[in-house]
Amino acid sequence: MNLKIQKSFFDDHKTRFTKETIRSYTISLKQFFAFCDKNYDEVKANDVRAWLASMEDQGLKPRSIHLKLSALKSFYQYCMEENKTTKNPTATVHTPQKDDSLPYYLTKRQVAFLQELTRSDPRDRAIVEALYATGVRVSELLEIKLEDIKWETRQIWIRKGKGNKERFVLFTHECAERLKTYLSNRKNANPYLFANNRGGHLSRVFVEKKFQEFTSELGFKVVPHTMRHTFAAHLAEKNMPQSYIQELLGHVNINTTRIYTRLMEHARKKQYDRYQG
Repeated sequence: MNLKIQKSFFDDHKTRFTKETIRSYTISLKQFFAFCDKNYDEVKANDVRAWLASMEDQGLKPRSIHLKLSALKSFYQYCMEENKTTKNPTATVHTPQKDDSLPYYLTKRQVAFLQELTRSDPRDRAIVEALYATGVRVSELLEIKLEDIKWETRQIWIRKGKGNKERFVLFTHECAERLKTYLSNRKNANPYLFANNRGGHLSRVFVEKKFQEFTSELGFKVVPHTMRHTFAAHLAEKNMPQSYIQELLGHVNINTTRIYTRLMEHARKKQYDRYQG
């Protein structure tokens, strides 16, 4: 019963939701109903609160909990609109305060360790360099096709960014060399930059698992998104104007920008402290 209504929910929203939203909402709803183990029309506000409390106990960040609750709220809003239930169990449940801590990013030295670790594998080294040099999201990286790369101007066309917004990102000479080395070693003809053997692109899960391996080897945490934060912080340290960084990141949400503004202030202060030290 739960799966049927969830399918209707996603079918009715497929033009409004991005692929990423569908992916994260699907996971969130699956987790909630596994935790609650009730039919969707029997759920009470206390069940939702218990779920939030369990996620806090597991150490999930408020931002992650907020996103999961947003999925549930959106689902129950749909159920109310479609007259599938008479009460919205999420109506009185408030989202936890978002954690306004700074995004985690790597130092230049940590980046050098990661580059050194992946040096013997052209593909891994190219993935690390592409994420670090362009600041793209991992989902955007995997969608890049060879025809989207302008080698002579070192630009990549991101056709479908978050919210289906397109933009150009830049890449460095070092990144160009790493990509060319990887492509010259690649055996299969495939339109995608980071290709699998079945004619498509590498999966997000594959890249995330790679980064889990890097984390255990290096002894400090690094996930694909860390490279995006690191890209922004390191450009800020070089005093690149915030509006340029924002454009390269493809940000539209003012709240996201606010976090990066603080990250940039933090990066500049670190730089200042080094000069004064």
